[in-house]
Amino acid sequence: MKSVEKHSGGKPEDKAEGKPEEKAEAAPDPAPAPAEPAPPEPPKDPKDAEIEALKLERDFSMAKGRELMGKIKDEHEKMLRAVADLENYKKRAAKEKEEVQRFGIEKLLKDFLPVVDNFDRALDAAKTAADFESLRKGVEMTRKLFEDTLGKHGVRSFSSKGQPFDPNRHEAMTAAETTEMPPNHVFAEALRGFTLNDRLVRPALVVVSRTPSAPAATAAAEPTPSAPDAANSDGQKPQ
Repeated sequence: MKSVEKHSGGKPEDKAEGKPEEKAEAAPDPAPAPAEPAPPEPPKDPKDAEIEALKLERDFSMAKGRELMGKIKDEHEKMLRAVADLENYKKRAAKEKEEVQRFGIEKLLKDFLPVVDNFDRALDAAKTAADFESLRKGVEMTRKLFEDTLGKHGVRSFSSKGQPFDPNRHEAMTAAETTEMPPNHVFAEALRGFTLNDRLVRPALVVVSRTPSAPAATAAAEPTPSAPDAANSDGQKPQ
């Protein structure tokens, strides 16, 4: 057994537990085989290329369509808001116009109320006052206040007597023959004219002068008897 162990290099256990045998050197990797050439791609079908182009065009058109629809939606909303704003503006304008028509003369009326008050005072004073001269002065003052209030609002009267007749400012009531002024002038004024901020409100009602007509011709002289009809000196008609 010992001889066997000697020839075998020891006990089997020792051989098993012994140091591992060194591995033989690894053989070099064999050279890679040359790659086989890839098979040529089959030619593309023109229809497939056309289909791909149509798909791309469709996708592009759909994207543009969605973008356009978004813009249209935004513009539509803007238009609706603009229409709503316009309707609101029309309502406000109509309301303001109605208020102006109803209350636009409020300031004018407030300015004329003192005139009415003075007329009331004058009427009350006329019931008991015996001094008519004071009453006359009070009425004159009230009239002046009335005219000043009209002027405050741009209403002015104008006098036309002695001025040339102007059909744009005067309305002829009648004509009067006179030598006091040239013809076609305002001889007398029945009603004064008024303007509002230099715009004619009422023309003046006037009497226009004209040249006096020529005096009537004197009566024709009585006809003298003709020679054949005249009586002879002895009072007898000729034979």
